[in-house]
Amino acid sequence: MPDDSRPQAPPLLSVIIPAFNEARTIAQVIAAVQAVDIDKEIIAIDDGSTDGTREALEAIVRSDATVRALFHSCNQGKGAAIRTGLAAARGQYVLVQDADLEYQPSEYPKLLKPLMEGKADVVFGSRFIGHNEHRVLYFWHSLGNRLLTTLSNMLTNLNLTDMETGYKVFRADVIQNIPIRENRFGFEPEITAKIAGHRSNGRPLRIYEVGIAYHGRTYEEGKKIDWRDGLWALWCIVRYHWS
Repeated sequence: MPDDSRPQAPPLLSVIIPAFNEARTIAQVIAAVQAVDIDKEIIAIDDGSTDGTREALEAIVRSDATVRALFHSCNQGKGAAIRTGLAAARGQYVLVQDADLEYQPSEYPKLLKPLMEGKADVVFGSRFIGHNEHRVLYFWHSLGNRLLTTLSNMLTNLNLTDMETGYKVFRADVIQNIPIRENRFGFEPEITAKIAGHRSNGRPLRIYEVGIAYHGRTYEEGKKIDWRDGLWALWCIVRYHWS
């Protein structure tokens, strides 16, 4: 009989899915991730949900051994959930997937291409370049995103078009060696500042952007980030530039 005790090779991609009160979409998101024909593991983190997200994840895990679910006893924030996922990730690359339907897992091959070709260490999926479809929503959100990206670029000397994007993909050995302090949405400016200053094998990290589609949602549909997170992101841009 074959020896099933041999250790399995690590997957190509670890998909980390932070989730807080996403019972309406979590199963759809996980199904969309599973449908992508890439060697991967799925690590979903319930961040203290109160709407049935935890129970939905428990049901998924019972019926599908390819999905791992980790649970926070109380809400700690996106950054904290990502830290939990990173500690469990085994893949060669790590991708953060929001638990709503704003970003499309079908775009994983495009995001991974610069990494797998050995060109990049980090890839940002930009909502503001290319000819990809975008849902038309909030003017002030768009303006705020561009302002935060511009301020971040001024301090990091990068020329990103979308620092706040929810699609960021990393070489695992890079992201797992960068300490993350922010618990909420400050993760985005913090990690951008830190990868801008990080070195791997004696050289700066190679950062790429690729255009992605974006199907944003309204507050009525469950959007959580607001103006207070924008102000905190501004503070984080300055804070982590000097730290």
